[in-house]
Amino acid sequence: MQKCLAECNLQTGNSILFHLQIYGNSPILRVTSVHADFIKTNERLSFMWIADQWKEYEVIDTSGGEKLERWGKYILVRPDPQVIWDTPKVSRGWKNMNAHYHRSKKGGGEWEFFDLPQQWDLHYKHLTFHLKPFSFKHTGLFPEQAVNWDWFGEKIRNAGRPVKVLNLFAYTGGATLAAAAAGASVTHVDASKGMVTWAKENAAASGLADAPIRWLVDDCVKFVEREIRRGNHYDAIIMDPPSYGRGPKGEIWKIEDAIHPLIRLCKKILSPDPLFFLINSYTTGLAPAVLTYMLATELKEFNGTVDSQEIGLPVTSSGLVLPCGASGRWESV
Repeated sequence: MQKCLAECNLQTGNSILFHLQIYGNSPILRVTSVHADFIKTNERLSFMWIADQWKEYEVIDTSGGEKLERWGKYILVRPDPQVIWDTPKVSRGWKNMNAHYHRSKKGGGEWEFFDLPQQWDLHYKHLTFHLKPFSFKHTGLFPEQAVNWDWFGEKIRNAGRPVKVLNLFAYTGGATLAAAAAGASVTHVDASKGMVTWAKENAAASGLADAPIRWLVDDCVKFVEREIRRGNHYDAIIMDPPSYGRGPKGEIWKIEDAIHPLIRLCKKILSPDPLFFLINSYTTGLAPAVLTYMLATELKEFNGTVDSQEIGLPVTSSGLVLPCGASGRWESV
């Protein structure tokens, strides 16, 4: 049994709010009890990383399996599997949307457009993203990831040394641009040529066309295997793998089966003094504790700590938070 290294109570007056315990060589915080009255009077308290710094994006409301969002000056309604509640739709946007993605009972779905351009821009701090609606309800950006961009951006800026970042399953480049803007050199890898082209366009729009970014269209697992053979190393790794997909030769990717072997491979291309390792998951079965377990197990030889939480977006109408998956963060100490 793992030894408890430290434990303490956090209390106010005579009421114990938390009982905390820390275990293991890579410190993992376990909350073993939370005082019920504290939760009742502090409903927004949650062990969750919340992307609450957006100016141009907003989740206005959620209900009936859908979320009402503001993307710049445009209002979209899109399905969300987390929204299992059916609350009154009082926000005006439900009746005055610019586009609505309708999910089909047979799978997939289609967009219904009312007044939406083919492409428009969205800004986050100093970054600019080209948006356009396409298949499977997507717009080309996952706004909840901004909470991770801010986290690793600060780590890169404060590293005091050059930082090489590998971004796997890099999509349209949100994490790539955030890392490059913070001063890192980045290798951006995605199997879709269209996504890599889109990411390059986002880089140009963000004033990062000449930043040290290497753009690669490649299978992520095969790329890492080749990097091992080449002897290349990275100070930080970001991965945002899909729940399910197919490789260039029809290989089936299931995150439950493939994620742990990929972490093991990636460990072999980490530099001797890595800065961070970030995994994102939108799969229900990969709870934060699962991400923590894998990272803590595989990276225990490095001097660092692991923390994994749900990530979410604030909902304006309710003051609550819409969960949007989970992230696992290993960082050096």
